[in-house]
Amino acid sequence: MTTEVSKLRVEEREVPFYQPQRGEVELFDYAYRNQLPMLLKGPTGCGKTRFIEHMAARLGRPLYTVACHDDLTAADLIGRHLIGDGETYWNDGPLTRAVREGAICYLDEVVEARKDTTVVLHPLSDDRRILPIERTGEILHAPPEFMLVVSYNPGYQNLLKGMKPSTRQRFVSMRFDFPEPGLERDILVRETGIDSAMAERLVRLAHSLRALKDHDLEESASTRLLIYTARLIRDGFNTLEACRAALIEPLTDDEATVEALMEVVYASFGE
Repeated sequence: MTTEVSKLRVEEREVPFYQPQRGEVELFDYAYRNQLPMLLKGPTGCGKTRFIEHMAARLGRPLYTVACHDDLTAADLIGRHLIGDGETYWNDGPLTRAVREGAICYLDEVVEARKDTTVVLHPLSDDRRILPIERTGEILHAPPEFMLVVSYNPGYQNLLKGMKPSTRQRFVSMRFDFPEPGLERDILVRETGIDSAMAERLVRLAHSLRALKDHDLEESASTRLLIYTARLIRDGFNTLEACRAALIEPLTDDEATVEALMEVVYASFGE
């Protein structure tokens, strides 16, 4: 399985829109300037990745984003020897490249990765700020510009995939959640151009669906899904079908649950 890694250079992007909520911009800025690692906790689709993209652009630093998964190993992050043109050569992984370049490295859903990745992160997330590369014998000292950021969803874990306290306590942490209704409405308007009245109705619908989260739903109706729904409506799709395609079907594969959730949509938008 390949590792999904994206890199954004400063010159490749403008500062992405992000609507601050609870002082997170100031806290992140402080952590960056004082070489503190950062842990973001919050549900899927609440804006964690957008926040990191916003802050990296705001601070003028390259950003490496790694989408963690069950097969992600320490070697995927650090690098490995490869064979090419009849010879063996070393190829840096995204974490190593970020350290060398003084970039921000963001490990999204870090608890999904294999446990050996934790060993790699510990010396980078304490006052040593080093990355030992055993296979080459190097010990990289992170420059002041380097920052390690990780995230996970506390509501979507089991005992085998929780973050160990010894790891969690190495980070400055902030908790993300879905925006307050007025703020979420403004985000929809800003992101999609939909009118404020429709945005407000979608936000009310999302809050009704979120109240049902504990009823056979692993995830809540996210702000991301609301944006997708608003885009479909803006571009001429029927409101009920847009809600089904972009808001309800992504939440569950169970047909009976889909129809039960659609009843909430009908109550909100049905004539």
